[in-house]
Order: sequence, then C-alpha cells, then structure tokens
Amino acid sequence: MTLLGRLLKNRRADETQAAWYLPRLTGPEGLTLTSDQFGDGDAMLLEHCGKNIGGRDLSPRLSWSPLPSGTAQLLLVMEDIDVPMTKPAVHCVALIDPACAGLEPGALDARQPGRGVRLMRSTIGRGYHGPGPIKGHGPHRYVFQLFALATPVDDSVHTKPVDRARPRALLSAVTGPVLARGRLTGVYER
Repeated sequence: MTLLGRLLKNRRADETQAAWYLPRLTGPEGLTLTSDQFGDGDAMLLEHCGKNIGGRDLSPRLSWSPLPSGTAQLLLVMEDIDVPMTKPAVHCVALIDPACAGLEPGALDARQPGRGVRLMRSTIGRGYHGPGPIKGHGPHRYVFQLFALATPVDDSVHTKPVDRARPRALLSAVTGPVLARGRLTGVYER
C-alpha cells in the first residue's frame, strides 16, 4: 500500500470543489467551530479514524459559537480534500437542529445518532466515517464545515427523499441563504 500512496502522492482532489466553495453555501464566516480533541490544522486522534486502520470511527466532540437569529437548521459536512480523486470525498453529512449547542463524541454514529442529528448519505455511507488515507500518500486534511441555514433543506431532492440523495445533490439543493458558517480542519497521515 505504501507504494500506491507514493505513486499517487501528487494526485489530490480539487479543493475548490469542497462544500465550502459551492455558490449556494457561501455566506459570512461568523461561526467558530472547535473541538477539544484537536485544534484547527492539528492531527486527529486514532480513535476518530476509520476501523480499517485501527481507529474506532468515533466522531469528535464539536462545539460552535452562538448561532445567528433566524437559523432554521444546521448543515454539517466533513470532507477529505486530499483524496486522490477529482472531488473531495464526503465522509459525513448531517442536518442538525439549531437548538443543539454542540455534538458529543459519537453523535454522528449511523446506528445511534445524537439528539437533534439527522444523518444523510455520504460518499462512503451514512454517518461518520473517520480518516483512512492511503498509506504513504502524505497528510490528508479533513474539513468539518458547519453552515447555519435560514431555510431547512427540503425533504426531497430531485424526487428522492433527502436522506437517500447523493451528497452533492443534497448540497446543490440548499435554497435558503447561509446566515453564517465556520470550519475546522483535522489532519491525519499514515
């Protein structure tokens, strides 16, 4: 596997394809998204990584600054922006009740999501899927992006129920303005 990572070392996703840069998700950067388990740009703990590399797939604790008034729903997207594909890999998508002030560790678990959390489909499956980069590929950045939406995401996207829509289709279906947004980047390398 190390050889494959080295061969793909210079192949990375186009970061500008991340949710953060989508026209429908632009807005003021007024939210501060943090975790007490890693700082912005710091290495993520093994327990937050995928089971395929010895982790627990445990989503980290996340907290955010107060939401702007009029927030109807929160959209959380976690993407690996260094995956050797054309677009970032979506590791988790969740719709969150704005009454939530943060997420406890494991709140993005597909089998038992936290209160106020509705998990959507991602590139990998439903729920949180932690880092698991190709060995030898170099550091991967995992970007947690939180958007405060003025209008909730519709229950159907292109005639499919919202929880069955592909992640990119769901992101393109956001209709309301983004009142505020924030992001936190964790790094992992094998």
